[in-house]
Order: sequence, then C-alpha cells, then structure tokens
Amino acid sequence: MTALCTFLFLMLRTLMLNDQPDKSISKTVVPINYNLSKPDKIYILPPALKEVSGITGTDATSIACIQDENGIIFIYNLESEKVTGKYPFQNSGDYEGIARVDKAVYILRSDGILFGVENYESATSATKLYATGIPAKDNEGLCFDQKANRLLIAPKNNYTLDSESKNTRLIYAFDLKSKKIVQTPVFVFDLKKIKKFAAENKIKVPMKNGKKGDKKEIDIEFRPSEIGIHPVTNKLYVLSGMERLLFVFNMNGEIEYIEKLDSDLFSQPEGITFMTNGDMLISNDVKNNKPALLRFNYIRK
Repeated sequence: MTALCTFLFLMLRTLMLNDQPDKSISKTVVPINYNLSKPDKIYILPPALKEVSGITGTDATSIACIQDENGIIFIYNLESEKVTGKYPFQNSGDYEGIARVDKAVYILRSDGILFGVENYESATSATKLYATGIPAKDNEGLCFDQKANRLLIAPKNNYTLDSESKNTRLIYAFDLKSKKIVQTPVFVFDLKKIKKFAAENKIKVPMKNGKKGDKKEIDIEFRPSEIGIHPVTNKLYVLSGMERLLFVFNMNGEIEYIEKLDSDLFSQPEGITFMTNGDMLISNDVKNNKPALLRFNYIRK
C-alpha cells in the first residue's frame, strides 16, 4: 500500500511540474509600435547601392551604407534623397554590417574581420583591422550596444555540427575599450524556444510538413542578416532576411515578438537601423528590383 501511495504521489508531482509554465521564455507578445504593412516613406536608392547589406544612422538626416562588394562607405541624405558622400576604406570584399560609434564607423566582413574607420569623413582617416576570431564563416549582423560599450556580431549560421548546438544561434560581443572579442557568446538563442513562443502565441510564421507528413510544423531557421538595438526601448531587433522574419528580444535574450514580413514589400530585407526618435529603416529590394529604404515611424503611445 505504501509503495502504491508513493507511486501515485510521484506521478501526481510529475504531472504538476509538467503543467508549470516555462519561465525561460516570454509568454506574451510585446507590441513594437510599428505598422510593418505600411511604410511611412520609401526611398529609392541609386544603382551604386544595389547590393546594400548594412546601414547605420549618422545624424538626424543621414545614414551610412555599405554594399557587399565595394569597400566604400556611402552617406545617404534622407531629406535630399541623394548620396552626399563616398569614403573608401578598403578594397573590394564581402561586407555585411556597419555600425557608427561616435565619430568612428565599424564595418563587418563576412569572415569576421572588423574594419574600424576613425573620423571617416576626414581626408586623414585611418582604417584599422581587427581579427575577431569568430569561427563562423558567414557573419552578417553588426550593431553598437551603447549601454555596454560594445559591438554585437551575429553569425548567419551556427558553425557547430554537434546535435546539442544545432538548434542554437549565437551573438558575440566586441569590447570597444580593449578592442577584443569576448570569447563567450553574450546571447545564445534556443530555436526550440523561439518556435514554442510562435506556436503558443499563434503567430503567423512559415510552416512545413512534419516528418510523418500528417501534421504541419513551424519552419523557422532564424538566420540573422542584420541586428539593431532600439534607441527607446533598448530591445534587440534581429532581421532574418532569407525568410523575411523580424524577431525582437529583450536584453536577457528572451523572445518577445515575431512578425512575418510581407513579400510584396520585403523582397530581400538586408539591413536595419534606427533614428534617435525610434523611426526604423530597413534596406531592401522593392518589387521593380530597385534598391530601397523602407521607413517605419515609431508610434509613441
């Protein structure tokens, strides 16, 4: 009788534990205060910016852009809608991200090399190279984390092959004081938790046939093409361009928002940045195959 009571107690305890909410992820979608189905402004970029891969704000009216072939920083004025400056920093290469830190600009090459350009608008500007040593071969996301005085770097793919890590995505930090990479990733995202968040909040995301073919499964790969930190909310925005998905995390790494981007507007979203008032810019190819910036004004409530 005692053994039976013990068995029943353990079964009841197990059921109760399994029924507890998973506190490791946010359960409620946190609104981001943008209408991503309707840009407030579309800027058509010149042909020189056909392959825009990274953008960053430089002042209240301009952004710096790079494209993934030429080692040139392009300054685009949002009021005149023209390129107002070109600043070569390196030979041609696969450049993916750009971030401004005061008067300096940092550019990320896909192999993990960082180029730091001090006083980039000056004729005497100098470029320094920093080998991050990140083992991933396809690094695309770069942004400035002002509060922690660091750059965040997001590989597009998980370079590890072991089964324990295949469902994780990593973000590294480059310390701007020491000018060295932090060896341990500062964010480790669990793809299973991201999918669970999408399922529990009934978010419209890509689906695929299950292994047995009789049930649909969430099809999220989460391949960061660009990252940015919101200047008002301090949330981390991650753009997965290849699957047209936008993810938002708090700075504890907890998922708070996912949105599937309209393919009619976002044929190939690559870069993301914010103006100081919270307005969001996403670089993109529009339907007529012209490079463009889509501006979404921040809705304050």
